[in-house]
Formats: sequence, structure tokens, C-alpha cells
Amino acid sequence: MQQKEGITTQKRTRTPEQARAALMRLCARAEKCEGDARRLMRGWGLTEEQIREVLARLVGERFIDDARYTEAFVREKLHLSGWGIYKIRAALQRKGIAAGLIDAALGRLDREGMAARLREQLRRKVRTIRGATPRELKTKLIRYGLSLGYEYDSVFECVSELVKNDEESCDTY
Repeated sequence: MQQKEGITTQKRTRTPEQARAALMRLCARAEKCEGDARRLMRGWGLTEEQIREVLARLVGERFIDDARYTEAFVREKLHLSGWGIYKIRAALQRKGIAAGLIDAALGRLDREGMAARLREQLRRKVRTIRGATPRELKTKLIRYGLSLGYEYDSVFECVSELVKNDEESCDTY
């Protein structure tokens, strides 16, 4: 039982069979990786042995497939969220995805399409930055592009195309 500001809540525990059924329902609706399933089962109070058994069944029945999950995650984060390679890689590593699966999924990306998406995101961001000098604008845009997980050279090139100025010092980032 846990105490939260005077309220007593009981942590919901599940049997391995209940956990397997719940994860089957979750996986039928959206891709899950082994790391996500493992985290959920720990929260449900399953032991490591029980977690291994449930995971083995779910993987064997193809409810959980880290390669399929990685492909879907990369597609979603790239196209819908506008993330760059570095941010996608870091998120997948935090989820415990194998480096080989990450490299394979990222290796199939369309680099030119990524540059176009970065340019568009930076164009949208320019409209929200107020009262900045060209140098400040460049700095903020570079910071924004890097926060999205894009490579520095790509970000700098796109920002340089967007922000034209006469200040010599702006070109020495």
C-alpha cells in the first residue's frame, strides 16, 4: 500500500496470466517493446522469473517484436514528431532496444526528406521568435534544431539559408 497525501492506495498486482492477457490487449492496439512490457510487469508486482516467462510467450506469439517496434517508432518520431536521428537513437536506447536494431532502422531513413522536414520546422520556428537580431535568431534556431536531434552541420546549413545577414560575426559559430 502507498500513502498519497492522506489517501491510502493499494498497488494493483496481477498474476502472470493476467499480465500476459493485459499485454496482449495492449500490443493489439499499439506496438510495444520488451522494455515497455518489462516496466509494466514490474509495476504489476511480477518477479523477474515471471517476467521472463511472460515475455518469452509474447515474443514467441509475435505480440512483441523489438525490430517491428523500432521501425514503427522511427517512422512515427521522424514523420509525426519531426525528431532527428540523435533524439530517436537516444529514446530507443533508453527503452533498451539493441544497437543493431536501431542502426538498421536508422540506416533506412531518407536523408533528403529529413533535411526538408528540418527546414520546414525551422521556418515555422522563425515566425515565433520575436525581436531578435540576426545573431540571436541564428543562435536560437541552431539550439532548436539541435534539441530536435538533428546533426549540427545540417542544422547550421539550414539556419544559414534561412537567416541572411551582413554581420561577419554571425558566420563564426
